[in-house]
Amino acid sequence: MKLSERDDYGQLLTQIGDTFTRGRVQALRAANQELLAAYWQVGRHIVEFEQAGQARAEYGKALIEQLARDLKLRHGKGFSRSNLIRIRQFYLLYPKGATLSHQLSWSHVVELLKIDDPLERGFYEQQSVNERWSVRELVRQKDSALFLRLAASRDKAGILKLASEGQVVEQPVDLLREPYVFEFLKIPEPGQVSETQLETLLCDHLQQFLLELGKGFTYVGRQYRITLNNSHYKVDLVFYHRILRCFVLIDLKLGDVQHHDIGQMNLYLGYFANEENAEGDNPPIGIILSRHKDELLVEYATYNLNSQLFVQKYQLYLPEREELQRELELTLREAGE
Repeated sequence: MKLSERDDYGQLLTQIGDTFTRGRVQALRAANQELLAAYWQVGRHIVEFEQAGQARAEYGKALIEQLARDLKLRHGKGFSRSNLIRIRQFYLLYPKGATLSHQLSWSHVVELLKIDDPLERGFYEQQSVNERWSVRELVRQKDSALFLRLAASRDKAGILKLASEGQVVEQPVDLLREPYVFEFLKIPEPGQVSETQLETLLCDHLQQFLLELGKGFTYVGRQYRITLNNSHYKVDLVFYHRILRCFVLIDLKLGDVQHHDIGQMNLYLGYFANEENAEGDNPPIGIILSRHKDELLVEYATYNLNSQLFVQKYQLYLPEREELQRELELTLREAGE
Protein backbone atom coordinates (compact mmCIF):
# COMPACT_ATOMS: atom_id res chain seq x y z
CA MET A 1 0.00 0.00 0.00
CA LYS A 2 1.23 3.43 -0.89
CA LEU A 3 1.95 5.80 1.96
CA SER A 4 -0.57 8.31 0.57
CA GLU A 5 -3.31 5.66 0.76
CA ARG A 6 -2.91 4.96 4.48
CA ASP A 7 -5.60 6.32 6.81
CA ASP A 8 -3.11 7.37 9.44
CA TYR A 9 -1.16 9.33 6.83
CA GLY A 10 -4.32 11.24 5.88
CA GLN A 11 -4.86 12.02 9.56
CA LEU A 12 -1.28 13.27 9.77
CA LEU A 13 -1.84 15.62 6.83
CA THR A 14 -4.99 16.98 8.46
CA GLN A 15 -3.25 17.51 11.80
CA ILE A 16 -0.36 19.36 10.20
CA GLY A 17 -2.70 21.48 8.10
CA ASP A 18 -4.87 22.41 11.10
CA THR A 19 -1.84 23.23 13.24
CA PHE A 20 -0.32 25.39 10.52
CA THR A 21 -3.58 27.25 9.93
CA ARG A 22 -4.04 27.94 13.64
CA GLY A 23 -0.45 29.08 13.91
CA ARG A 24 -0.77 31.41 10.95
CA VAL A 25 -3.97 32.96 12.33
CA GLN A 26 -2.37 33.44 15.75
CA ALA A 27 0.74 34.96 14.15
CA LEU A 28 -1.38 37.44 12.20
CA ARG A 29 -3.31 38.37 15.32
CA ALA A 30 -0.11 38.81 17.28
CA ALA A 31 1.42 40.95 14.53
CA ASN A 32 -1.74 43.06 14.37
CA GLN A 33 -1.68 43.49 18.15
CA GLU A 34 1.93 44.62 18.07
CA LEU A 35 1.27 47.05 15.21
CA LEU A 36 -1.66 48.67 17.01
CA ALA A 37 0.38 48.90 20.21
CA ALA A 38 3.29 50.45 18.33
CA TYR A 39 1.09 53.01 16.56
CA TRP A 40 -0.54 53.95 19.87
CA GLN A 41 2.89 54.49 21.43
CA VAL A 42 3.99 56.60 18.44
CA GLY A 43 0.87 58.72 18.87
CA ARG A 44 1.66 59.13 22.56
CA HIS A 45 5.23 60.25 21.77
CA ILE A 46 3.93 62.88 19.33
CA VAL A 47 1.29 64.25 21.71
CA GLU A 48 3.67 64.34 24.67
CA PHE A 49 6.25 66.19 22.56
CA GLU A 50 3.59 68.73 21.58
CA GLN A 51 2.56 69.21 25.20
CA ALA A 52 6.08 69.45 26.57
CA GLY A 53 6.18 73.23 26.73
CA GLN A 54 5.24 76.51 25.13
CA ALA A 55 8.49 76.65 23.16
CA ARG A 56 7.42 73.66 21.08
CA ALA A 57 3.97 75.05 20.30
CA GLU A 58 5.46 77.22 17.59
CA TYR A 59 6.18 74.17 15.44
CA GLY A 60 2.46 73.47 15.00
CA LYS A 61 1.64 71.54 11.82
CA ALA A 62 5.29 71.60 10.81
CA LEU A 63 5.98 68.84 13.34
CA ILE A 64 3.92 66.21 11.51
CA GLU A 65 5.34 67.21 8.13
CA GLN A 66 8.92 67.06 9.39
CA LEU A 67 8.32 63.71 11.08
CA ALA A 68 6.77 62.33 7.90
CA ARG A 69 9.82 63.27 5.86
CA ASP A 70 12.35 61.92 8.35
CA LEU A 71 10.52 58.75 9.36
CA LYS A 72 9.79 57.79 5.74
CA LEU A 73 13.50 57.96 5.00
CA ARG A 74 14.23 55.66 7.95
CA HIS A 75 11.23 53.31 7.97
CA GLY A 76 9.30 53.61 4.70
CA LYS A 77 5.83 54.69 3.61
CA GLY A 78 4.08 53.56 6.81
CA PHE A 79 4.86 57.00 8.17
CA SER A 80 3.21 59.19 5.56
CA ARG A 81 1.81 62.51 6.70
CA SER A 82 -1.77 61.24 6.55
CA ASN A 83 -0.91 58.11 8.52
CA LEU A 84 0.89 60.13 11.20
CA ILE A 85 -2.19 62.33 11.57
CA ARG A 86 -4.31 59.20 12.10
CA ILE A 87 -1.76 57.74 14.53
CA ARG A 88 -1.83 60.93 16.61
CA GLN A 89 -5.64 60.91 16.49
CA PHE A 90 -5.62 57.24 17.52
CA TYR A 91 -3.87 58.08 20.78
CA LEU A 92 -6.12 61.07 21.48
CA LEU A 93 -9.38 59.17 20.89
CA TYR A 94 -8.22 55.99 22.60
CA PRO A 95 -6.10 57.24 25.52
CA LYS A 96 -6.41 53.77 27.01
CA GLY A 97 -5.24 51.83 23.99
CA ALA A 98 -5.85 48.46 25.65
CA THR A 99 -9.63 49.08 25.52
CA LEU A 100 -9.62 48.70 21.73
CA SER A 101 -10.30 45.12 20.66
CA HIS A 102 -7.32 43.25 19.29
CA GLN A 103 -9.67 41.73 16.69
CA LEU A 104 -9.60 45.03 14.80
CA SER A 105 -6.89 45.78 12.27
CA TRP A 106 -5.27 49.16 11.70
CA SER A 107 -7.45 49.53 8.59
CA HIS A 108 -10.53 49.11 10.81
CA VAL A 109 -9.16 51.70 13.20
CA VAL A 110 -8.58 54.21 10.39
CA GLU A 111 -12.23 53.89 9.34
CA LEU A 112 -13.36 54.36 12.95
CA LEU A 113 -11.17 57.45 13.35
CA LYS A 114 -13.05 59.08 10.47
CA ILE A 115 -16.21 59.17 12.62
CA ASP A 116 -16.51 62.35 14.66
CA ASP A 117 -19.42 61.36 16.92
CA PRO A 118 -18.18 59.18 19.83
CA LEU A 119 -21.53 57.38 20.14
CA GLU A 120 -21.50 56.45 16.47
CA ARG A 121 -17.83 55.46 16.61
CA GLY A 122 -18.47 53.24 19.63
CA PHE A 123 -21.32 51.48 17.83
CA TYR A 124 -19.28 50.66 14.72
CA GLU A 125 -16.38 49.51 16.87
CA GLN A 126 -18.61 47.08 18.79
CA GLN A 127 -20.40 45.87 15.65
CA SER A 128 -17.11 45.25 13.85
CA VAL A 129 -16.05 42.99 16.70
CA ASN A 130 -19.42 41.33 17.36
CA GLU A 131 -20.11 40.51 13.70
CA ARG A 132 -16.48 40.20 12.58
CA TRP A 133 -16.92 42.72 9.81
CA SER A 134 -14.24 43.02 7.20
CA VAL A 135 -13.03 46.56 6.50
CA ARG A 136 -15.17 46.58 3.37
CA GLU A 137 -18.27 45.61 5.35
CA LEU A 138 -17.52 48.30 7.94
CA VAL A 139 -17.25 50.95 5.23
CA ARG A 140 -20.53 49.83 3.65
CA GLN A 141 -22.39 49.97 6.96
CA LYS A 142 -20.97 53.41 7.72
CA ASP A 143 -22.00 54.68 4.29
CA SER A 144 -25.50 53.29 4.77
CA ALA A 145 -25.77 55.10 8.16
CA LEU A 146 -26.64 51.90 10.01
CA PHE A 147 -26.18 53.43 13.45
CA LEU A 148 -28.47 56.34 12.67
CA ARG A 149 -31.09 54.04 11.17
CA LEU A 150 -31.11 51.81 14.24
CA ALA A 151 -31.00 54.75 16.64
CA ALA A 152 -33.98 56.44 14.95
CA SER A 153 -36.45 54.09 16.63
CA ARG A 154 -34.86 54.11 20.11
CA ASP A 155 -34.99 56.31 23.18
CA LYS A 156 -31.89 57.80 24.80
CA ALA A 157 -31.17 54.68 26.86
CA GLY A 158 -31.48 52.52 23.74
CA ILE A 159 -29.15 54.79 21.78
CA LEU A 160 -26.52 54.70 24.53
CA LYS A 161 -26.82 50.93 24.71
CA LEU A 162 -26.28 50.71 20.94
CA ALA A 163 -23.14 52.82 21.26
CA SER A 164 -21.65 50.75 24.07
CA GLU A 165 -22.73 47.23 23.07
CA GLY A 166 -23.60 47.31 19.37
CA GLN A 167 -26.83 45.74 18.12
CA VAL A 168 -27.76 42.97 20.55
CA VAL A 169 -30.44 40.61 19.20
CA GLU A 170 -32.57 39.29 22.05
CA GLN A 171 -36.13 39.72 20.76
CA PRO A 172 -37.83 40.09 17.35
CA VAL A 173 -37.92 43.88 17.41
CA ASP A 174 -34.10 43.93 17.68
CA LEU A 175 -33.90 42.67 14.08
CA LEU A 176 -35.59 45.71 12.59
CA ARG A 177 -34.04 48.60 10.67
CA GLU A 178 -35.80 51.66 9.32
CA PRO A 179 -35.29 51.97 6.47
CA TYR A 180 -33.55 48.94 5.01
CA VAL A 181 -31.11 50.09 2.34
CA PHE A 182 -30.49 48.14 -0.89
CA GLU A 183 -28.05 50.50 -2.59
CA PHE A 184 -25.80 47.52 -3.39
CA LEU A 185 -28.30 46.47 -6.09
CA LYS A 186 -27.21 49.56 -8.08
CA ILE A 187 -30.67 50.07 -9.55
CA PRO A 188 -30.61 53.35 -11.53
CA GLU A 189 -33.07 56.05 -10.61
CA PRO A 190 -36.05 56.21 -10.58
CA GLY A 191 -35.73 52.57 -9.53
CA GLN A 192 -38.56 51.10 -11.57
CA VAL A 193 -38.41 47.34 -11.06
CA SER A 194 -41.05 44.71 -10.50
CA GLU A 195 -41.38 42.78 -7.24
CA THR A 196 -40.06 39.68 -8.99
CA GLN A 197 -37.04 41.57 -10.34
CA LEU A 198 -36.31 43.04 -6.91
CA GLU A 199 -36.53 39.60 -5.32
CA THR A 200 -34.20 38.14 -7.95
CA LEU A 201 -31.67 40.93 -7.49
CA LEU A 202 -31.65 40.48 -3.71
CA CYS A 203 -31.01 36.75 -4.12
CA ASP A 204 -28.27 37.47 -6.68
CA HIS A 205 -26.63 39.73 -4.08
CA LEU A 206 -27.34 37.43 -1.15
CA GLN A 207 -24.12 38.16 0.73
CA GLN A 208 -24.80 41.91 0.78
CA PHE A 209 -28.48 41.30 1.55
CA LEU A 210 -27.58 39.15 4.57
CA LEU A 211 -25.21 41.87 5.76
CA GLU A 212 -28.04 44.40 5.57
CA LEU A 213 -30.45 42.08 7.40
CA GLY A 214 -27.94 41.67 10.22
CA LYS A 215 -26.31 38.92 12.26
CA GLY A 216 -27.83 35.46 12.53
CA PHE A 217 -29.78 35.12 9.27
CA THR A 218 -29.56 31.89 7.26
CA TYR A 219 -31.14 31.73 3.81
CA VAL A 220 -33.83 29.05 3.36
CA GLY A 221 -35.45 29.83 0.01
CA ARG A 222 -37.48 32.09 -2.24
CA GLN A 223 -41.06 31.72 -3.45
CA TYR A 224 -41.55 29.21 -0.63
CA ARG A 225 -44.72 27.31 -1.43
CA ILE A 226 -47.37 26.53 1.14
CA THR A 227 -50.73 24.84 0.50
CA LEU A 228 -53.99 25.26 2.41
CA ASN A 229 -57.17 23.49 1.31
CA ASN A 230 -55.84 23.05 -2.22
CA SER A 231 -54.96 26.76 -2.44
CA HIS A 232 -51.31 27.57 -3.06
CA TYR A 233 -49.41 30.54 -1.64
CA LYS A 234 -45.79 31.61 -1.97
CA VAL A 235 -43.72 33.52 0.55
CA ASP A 236 -41.24 35.79 -1.25
CA LEU A 237 -38.23 35.03 0.96
CA VAL A 238 -37.73 32.69 3.91
CA PHE A 239 -34.80 32.80 6.36
CA TYR A 240 -34.00 31.11 9.64
CA HIS A 241 -32.53 33.16 12.48
CA ARG A 242 -29.91 31.23 14.41
CA ILE A 243 -29.96 33.44 17.50
CA LEU A 244 -33.72 33.79 17.93
CA ARG A 245 -34.24 30.23 16.65
CA CYS A 246 -37.17 31.00 14.41
CA PHE A 247 -38.18 31.40 10.78
CA VAL A 248 -38.22 34.93 9.37
CA LEU A 249 -40.64 35.46 6.47
CA ILE A 250 -40.19 38.45 4.18
CA ASP A 251 -42.65 39.79 1.63
CA LEU A 252 -41.62 42.55 -0.79
CA LYS A 253 -44.00 45.31 -1.88
CA LEU A 254 -43.31 48.06 -4.39
CA GLY A 255 -46.11 50.40 -3.34
CA ASP A 256 -48.10 51.05 -0.20
CA VAL A 257 -48.84 48.10 2.04
CA GLN A 258 -52.55 47.22 1.98
CA HIS A 259 -54.56 45.62 4.76
CA HIS A 260 -54.86 42.37 2.81
CA ASP A 261 -51.02 42.17 2.59
CA ILE A 262 -50.92 42.20 6.38
CA GLY A 263 -53.63 39.56 6.60
CA GLN A 264 -51.77 37.36 4.16
CA MET A 265 -48.53 37.61 6.16
CA ASN A 266 -50.45 36.70 9.30
CA LEU A 267 -51.71 33.59 7.48
CA TYR A 268 -48.11 32.68 6.59
CA LEU A 269 -47.06 33.05 10.22
CA GLY A 270 -49.86 30.77 11.37
CA TYR A 271 -48.92 28.17 8.80
CA PHE A 272 -45.22 28.16 9.68
CA ALA A 273 -45.96 28.02 13.42
CA ASN A 274 -48.11 24.92 13.00
CA GLU A 275 -46.66 23.17 9.95
CA GLU A 276 -42.99 24.12 9.58
CA ASN A 277 -41.69 24.69 13.10
CA ALA A 278 -39.65 21.88 14.59
CA GLU A 279 -39.23 21.12 18.29
CA GLY A 280 -37.36 24.00 19.95
CA ASP A 281 -38.27 26.58 17.29
CA ASN A 282 -39.77 29.85 18.47
CA PRO A 283 -42.79 31.49 16.76
CA PRO A 284 -41.95 32.80 13.27
CA ILE A 285 -41.41 36.49 12.49
CA GLY A 286 -42.98 38.23 9.51
CA ILE A 287 -41.53 41.36 7.89
CA ILE A 288 -43.29 43.16 5.04
CA LEU A 289 -40.82 45.41 3.24
CA SER A 290 -42.38 48.28 1.34
CA ARG A 291 -41.22 51.44 -0.42
CA HIS A 292 -43.95 53.38 1.41
CA LYS A 293 -45.84 52.84 4.65
CA ASP A 294 -49.11 54.38 5.82
CA GLU A 295 -48.55 54.36 9.59
CA LEU A 296 -52.23 54.72 10.46
CA LEU A 297 -53.32 51.91 8.13
CA VAL A 298 -50.63 49.63 9.53
CA GLU A 299 -51.66 50.46 13.10
CA TYR A 300 -55.31 49.58 12.45
CA ALA A 301 -54.61 46.59 10.19
CA THR A 302 -52.33 45.00 12.79
CA TYR A 303 -54.68 45.70 15.73
CA ASN A 304 -54.74 42.62 17.97
CA LEU A 305 -52.78 40.68 15.35
CA ASN A 306 -49.59 38.67 15.81
CA SER A 307 -46.99 40.79 17.63
CA GLN A 308 -44.31 39.12 15.51
CA LEU A 309 -45.54 40.88 12.34
CA PHE A 310 -43.76 44.06 11.25
CA VAL A 311 -44.08 46.48 8.34
CA GLN A 312 -40.81 48.26 7.49
CA LYS A 313 -39.67 50.60 4.74
CA TYR A 314 -36.82 49.97 2.34
CA GLN A 315 -35.09 52.22 -0.16
CA LEU A 316 -32.80 51.62 -3.11
CA TYR A 317 -30.42 54.51 -2.42
CA LEU A 318 -28.30 55.64 0.51
CA PRO A 319 -30.32 57.59 3.09
CA GLU A 320 -29.98 61.30 3.74
CA ARG A 321 -27.48 61.19 6.57
CA GLU A 322 -28.12 64.77 7.67
CA GLU A 323 -31.82 64.09 8.23
CA LEU A 324 -31.10 60.98 10.30
CA GLN A 325 -28.48 62.89 12.30
CA ARG A 326 -31.02 65.60 13.10
CA GLU A 327 -33.47 62.97 14.36
CA LEU A 328 -30.80 61.48 16.62
CA GLU A 329 -29.83 64.87 18.03
CA LEU A 330 -33.50 65.75 18.62
CA THR A 331 -34.07 62.51 20.56
CA LEU A 332 -31.03 63.10 22.76
CA ARG A 333 -31.92 66.75 23.30
CA GLU A 334 -35.52 65.99 24.26
CA ALA A 335 -34.31 63.26 26.63
CA GLY A 336 -31.90 65.73 28.21
CA GLU A 337 -34.64 68.31 28.71
